[in-house]
Formats: sequence, structure tokens, C-alpha cells
Amino acid sequence: MSRFALFLFTLLVLSSSCCYAIGSQSNRTVLALASRIGINYGKLGNNLPSPYQSINLIKSLKAGHVKLYDADPETLKLLSKTNLYVTIMVPNDQIISIGADQATADNWVATNVLPFYPQTRIRFVLVGNEILSYSSDQDKQIWANLVPAMRKVVNSLRVRGIHNIKVGTPLAMDALRSSFPPSSGAFREDIAVPVMLPLLKFLNGTNSFFFLDVYPYFPWSTDPVNNHLDYALFESNSTYIDPQTGLVYTNLLDQMLDSVIFAMTKLGYPDVRLAISETGWPNAGDILETGANILNAATYNRNLIKKLTANPPLGTPARRGAPIPTFLFSLFNENQKPGSGTERHWGILNHDGTPIYEIDFSGTISSFDKLPKPSNNVPFKGNVWCVAVDGAGEAELGQALNFACGRSNETCAALAPGRECYAPVSVSWHASYAFSSYWAQFRNQSSQCYFNGLARETTTNPGNERCKFPSVTL
Repeated sequence: MSRFALFLFTLLVLSSSCCYAIGSQSNRTVLALASRIGINYGKLGNNLPSPYQSINLIKSLKAGHVKLYDADPETLKLLSKTNLYVTIMVPNDQIISIGADQATADNWVATNVLPFYPQTRIRFVLVGNEILSYSSDQDKQIWANLVPAMRKVVNSLRVRGIHNIKVGTPLAMDALRSSFPPSSGAFREDIAVPVMLPLLKFLNGTNSFFFLDVYPYFPWSTDPVNNHLDYALFESNSTYIDPQTGLVYTNLLDQMLDSVIFAMTKLGYPDVRLAISETGWPNAGDILETGANILNAATYNRNLIKKLTANPPLGTPARRGAPIPTFLFSLFNENQKPGSGTERHWGILNHDGTPIYEIDFSGTISSFDKLPKPSNNVPFKGNVWCVAVDGAGEAELGQALNFACGRSNETCAALAPGRECYAPVSVSWHASYAFSSYWAQFRNQSSQCYFNGLARETTTNPGNERCKFPSVTL
């Protein structure tokens, strides 16, 4: 998620109704489900409940849909005993082989769909995950095979008489080169013709959805002093008027969604339906991650659900009245996700299944227990250090220490025998110095105070009179 921040910063610095004729019964069914909110069920944690327990928790939330990041057979079998509609995913590393060979696509469907369908209510197959956010030569081969893979999956489903499973692919906002004002929305030049044009043709021809991962938290947090938090949380009384269209916006999410609609329109596909494959707000994060707290997360998700479950549907200013299928991110805080602190704190549930805050997926409850007022809605000012977490094993710390000291001769020079930070001689002390020094030296190159979960941020100076730990100062 955090990889979108630079692109979305551009969004802020640069800071008609539509009806759908649905012909078949299966299409009417998919559209009817659009008002039901779903949940993303990720498993990147070593302390999470079992699939059986997790599915019971999803049922208790009264979610209508669940989106998996794989096609795990145990989970799919368990879901057959529920009324949940299910979304499964084709991994990125299988797109090239499926795109090149119909038999491979047939085998994927035979393995991951047929043993469970229709008892498990699979409604979407998503091919890949945010593949346009990566651009190595290998990634570009995946780009070229995306639509061929999607077509072959559809062919395999139809040969087997399955017509009510839609095929799509979730993309991030970095697929756009311009998104503000919304009317300027346009896809990146490197993907517009070779990837987006055939993708939109496919989605339009199969009456599927353009799946979008969209996070107002990121553009807001790039400049939380000058950007209005209430506008990002659906709480604002202020509006923004697009100077080209005259459309009036009351929240940041609608602006972001409409920028994609205008980008699709410019390629000749104004009517492809939108679905939100991921959205949410972090309930915690690192010290420097402004606005990541429980109150903001609860406010965003509660207001989002209220907006998207409105009857009749509200849509967006560019598509008034259009329902938008939506999946909240995510079910749990996942402690093994790499990156900054927010990456591990998007859940609505703790790892033990207890709620982080109250939430109502039906959108009918408007009164919740009061949550504590946060202190991090403004940027932190002061010094921050990066130190080893308590209880970390010496072997793992030693490996991380070697990594931190290996990139530059300057990082750990003070740890040499006889130098100012050599004593006390312990792996934890040396690792803490190395972590702080590395982070201070390379933070502007996107380094994180994480080190495979062995490091944490602190505002308490870990050094002493002789050894001055480097810090990040804001």
C-alpha cells in the first residue's frame, strides 16, 4: 500500500449520472450484491485464528462477501457451509503461464474452482494483484499476459457452463498518471494502450468490474497540515468543485474514484463498472505516520459503509446512483507484513479475534461507544530512533546487524573496538545502534525501521553521554 504514496502525493500537489442495462439473470444477481460490503481476509501473520475461526468471525460481522488472496482449498471448503459470496485470486507468478496456454488455465480452474463451486459461492476470480505497480522486465511480461490470462480463465469457465463468475484484476491508483482534478484522470502512458485498452475492452465485453485498490489515507497523509482530515473521513462540510466539469465533491474517495472513471472514458469505455477491491484506514502505525489511529480508522470505515449501503445507491458525482461493490481492508492486523507500521495495522480485528473498534457492515447502526481522541493527527515534531525490539533472538539480531552494517562503511564505524559505541558489548546494543544509524542514513531512500520485525521506533534516546545514537529529526 505505501508504495502508492509518491504517486498520490502528485494527486494532491496538483491539488452525470450513468445507469447500467443488465440483461441476464446472472448479471442482475452480481449487481444486486453490490450493496453488500465485503472483507479482505489476509493471512500474513503468525498469530492469527484458524480458517474455521476466521470464517466464523466474518459471519459474526455480517459481511456479505469475503475476498481471499489465494484459492486455499481448506478455506474454500469451509466457506461452502456459509452464505458468503467469495472472491479468489490467481497469483501474479502464474499469469504468464496461464496467459500462454489454455490447458494451464483449464487446469487452474479445475483445481481451484470446480471442486468447490457451486457449494462455495465463488463470484469473482481476480487475476493477479496490483501487477501494474511493478515494472521490471519480468513484470512487464506479466503485463502482456494479463488480459490473455483473463480471457483463458473465462473461456475455461464458460466451457464448463459457468457464467456467473466474473473475472477481473485489482489495480492501484498508481495506474494513473493524473488524477486531480478528477476530470484530468488519465492512465500512465506506458500502460494506456498496451494494457489498459485491451483490459477495458475485456471488462466491457464480459460485463465485469474494474477493481480498484483505493486509499484516501495516503494522499491525505502526504500533507496532513494543509489537507483536511474531515474531507478524507467523509466528515467535512466543505466541497471541491472540479473546474472542468462543475461536479461537486464532498469527500476524497469520490474524487479518486471519478478520476478512474474519467481515465476509462478517455480510452473509450465510459460505462465499465467500478468495484473497490481494497479500501480502509490504518488503526496504528509508526511514530512518523500521521493520522494512523483507531478513531480515524473507525470513522472512515463506518462512514464508508454508510455511504455504500445507502438505498438507493449514491454512486459518485460522475456516476450518480451507481452501486459500487466494496471490500474493506482488512479482517486482521497482520504482524508479518513488511514495511512501515501501518502495513501491519489495517485490521478491524486484533489477532485474537477481538474487535479493535465497533463496526456494523449493514450500515444501519449510527451510534457507537466513544473512542479516545488521538494525539497523532498532526505530524510528530522531535527526534525518533530505531532500536531492537525486546526479546529478539541473538541469532536473528546478528544477521540484521550484519545487514545494517554492510551497506556503508559509515553506518557502524562507531561500533568498532575502542570507538565510542563499542561498549556495552552486546548484540542487542550493537543492533540498536546499527538500526538507528542505518535508518537515519537511508530513510530518504525508503528504508524502514522494521528489519524483518526486529526493530521498532522510539522517542526515548537510547544512547548515553559517550555514544550518541543517530536519529531522524522532524
